[in-house]
Amino acid sequence: MIFGILNITDDSFSDGGKYLMPEAAIAHGRRLIADGADVLDIGAASSNPESKGVPPEIEIARLAPVVEVLRREGIKLSIDTFALEVQRWVLAQGVDYVNDIQGFADPALYPALAASEVRLIVMHSVQERGPSTRVAWEAEKVFDHCLSFFETRLAALAEAGIARSRLILDPGMGFFLGANADASYTMLRRLPELKRTFGLPLLVSVSRKSFLRRLTGRAVSELGAATLAAELFALAQGADHIRTHEPEPLKDGCAVWRALGGNER
Repeated sequence: MIFGILNITDDSFSDGGKYLMPEAAIAHGRRLIADGADVLDIGAASSNPESKGVPPEIEIARLAPVVEVLRREGIKLSIDTFALEVQRWVLAQGVDYVNDIQGFADPALYPALAASEVRLIVMHSVQERGPSTRVAWEAEKVFDHCLSFFETRLAALAEAGIARSRLILDPGMGFFLGANADASYTMLRRLPELKRTFGLPLLVSVSRKSFLRRLTGRAVSELGAATLAAELFALAQGADHIRTHEPEPLKDGCAVWRALGGNER
């Protein structure tokens, strides 16, 4: 499945400020669906290293009018937030997914999660709490951290009565894996091992990430080809879902990949 990225923010690294107004966000959401997205992943607070904090009430105010309209139109929605107050609000909106860059770190939310049916995207990051930072980690240590993180977090969610069948794992990419670009390459190459270990669907988000900028020397606006190459590689390594800014080239790329013998997903 393709998750189209809809940022209702003023400081996202690739499109901050473009869709801050509800009308612009709704129009872009519809465009992402028309271009091939199966789900919209909507975020109202950035998580890049330069991002500013957003109070929960502002995050909710940004989300509310957009979620109301797009949900009424029957569009599948995922809400990208790690703020507890916002997550509680999201659970009452009838959306399809909650996407947490902290991997649902706060046990205070677990009873509400257990009582809901929403699917949960449990993301790993070396920071574990808060937005991404430029910390230095060795690539192999990052993968070991990822395994340990998911082992601990999945056990906690299971103990809280949250069905494993509702979970999707996101290993994190870019600065969520630290300042070393090699960590993202290693994680992509080792996706099959991650999937074998936990037996759960994987979501991968490499779209316009910092490690692609470093590799190619391209500006954010010029990373379409690099993003698509990394996304198709992730699919070949076993990713089930891709979160992307540009669904149309990914949809076309998937069609060609499958025609040439790629696994059906």
